[in-house]
Amino acid sequence: MNQHDASNPIPPAPLKPRFSVGLTGGIGSGKSTVADLFAERGAAVIDTDVIARQLTAPGGIAIAPIRARFGDDFIDANGAMDRARMRAHVFSDPAAKQQLEAILHPLIRTETGYAGERASGSYLIFAVPLLVESGNWKQRVGRILVIDCDEQVQLQRVMQRNALTEPQVRAIMATQASRQQRLQAADDVIVNDGARAALLPQVERLHALYEAFSRSL
Repeated sequence: MNQHDASNPIPPAPLKPRFSVGLTGGIGSGKSTVADLFAERGAAVIDTDVIARQLTAPGGIAIAPIRARFGDDFIDANGAMDRARMRAHVFSDPAAKQQLEAILHPLIRTETGYAGERASGSYLIFAVPLLVESGNWKQRVGRILVIDCDEQVQLQRVMQRNALTEPQVRAIMATQASRQQRLQAADDVIVNDGARAALLPQVERLHALYEAFSRSL
C-alpha cells in the first residue's frame, strides 16, 4: 500500500468509468465469503476492513494521529493500534468513536480510491461493513449489494466465531444499521441463511449482471 501524508491526503482518483459495486451486510452475514466468491470469478475486491487494519498496523499512517489524539495507551508494544482497547473505549464513548472515525474515514476513503485505481479485475467490489451508515457510498458505486441473513443466524455465527455472548453480539448489532435499513438501500440482495452451496447460483447470476454492466460502460 502506498504511504501518503496523513495530514494532507491526496484525493482519490475517480472510481468511474469502471463499474463498481458496494458490498455490505451486518456482522456475521458472510460478507467475506461472498466477496471471495466474486473474486474467484474475476472481480477485484477491495475490503475497507483490510485497509483499516493496514492503516493501524505498525508503521501505518493512522498511528501518529491516533497516538496524538488518544495517547500511548492505545498503541501496543509492536506499534499497532491496540484494537481491543480501542474497541472497548469507543463502544462506551460516542465522542471517542467520532474522533477515531474523523481520523480513519478520510484515510480509508483515500486508500480505497487508490486501490480501485490499481485494481485489475473485470469490475470492482468495495466490501464496506458500514456502507449504509456512512451515507456516501450510494454516489460512489454503480450498485449496492446487501448480504442478508436472519438475525438469529447472525447471532449464532458471531457467538461461535468470536466467542462472544448473545448480549455482546446484540450490542454490536444495535450499533449497526438495521436489517430493514440495509435492504432499503440495496439494489441487489444475496441471502446467506444456509449452506455455502446456496450462495453459488446467487453469485453467478449477479456476476453475469455486473460483467454486462461493466461491458456497457
